Amino acid sequence: MAKNAIVEMMVLLCVLLCSTSCKKGSDAGPLPNPNDSIPVLPGWTLVWHDEFVGPAVDRTRWSYEVNGDGGGNNELQYYTDSPKNSFIDSGTLVLRALEEDYIGKHYTSARMRTLNKGDWTYGRFEIRAKLPYGQGLWPAIWMLPSDWEYGGWPQSGEIDIMEMLGHETTKVYGTIHYGLPPPNNQRSGGSYVLPVGTFAGGFHTFALEWDSNGMKWSVDGVLYRTELRGQPFDKRFHMLLNVAVGGNWPGSPDASTTFPQMMVVDYVRVFQKPQ
Repeated sequence: MAKNAIVEMMVLLCVLLCSTSCKKGSDAGPLPNPNDSIPVLPGWTLVWHDEFVGPAVDRTRWSYEVNGDGGGNNELQYYTDSPKNSFIDSGTLVLRALEEDYIGKHYTSARMRTLNKGDWTYGRFEIRAKLPYGQGLWPAIWMLPSDWEYGGWPQSGEIDIMEMLGHETTKVYGTIHYGLPPPNNQRSGGSYVLPVGTFAGGFHTFALEWDSNGMKWSVDGVLYRTELRGQPFDKRFHMLLNVAVGGNWPGSPDASTTFPQMMVVDYVRVFQKPQ
């Protein structure tokens, strides 16, 4: 057999093998397990996570808050469970704020939580996300008590893993709230400024490590805040993701603000130390 003919047969054989073994779906065996790509953290065990690989938001992990109450901060959005405001896209969760009239509000958005589907006392909470931008935008990744054993807000505490004011595109905040009811409530926290780029320009990893001694906040592995704190931060908390529009802290959108605006979440992972 001529050399060229042998080469042609080998190429054809490779094409046939690839067309069979590289097919996705039932004919090619099980799809890759997303857990296999999660890095192992020495001393920690993965106890809860969402990699957003399914076709829709996993309602066994997340529930929605649907209301136009303003979040207690005079916010301007109506939170919905509509797929216009939250959906899965290419392995990410998208929370999208829209400028539209809806039940007396001029903006819609989404606020999701893990209450009674993911509740933890202590752990490492790691979220990789890309944030929205613009005057009046207020994305947040945070935690509230699941049982409110010490009383109403803020007596049972609040842990803000990440908050950003949309006009400060290079800066995020990590904060805790506690103490007596308003106006005697207290808070403590710090901020982190990106050395290069903006939080809207790419994905960044926000992490909180929380144990019986207190909390540590980091961005992209850089520790920027430590709090030594016990009560009321010794009970179950759950996680929330939301994009608020307006409110007491960021102020309202103005002529420079463009919509839609999105917080895109690559993953949410919760680790705990073995007992």
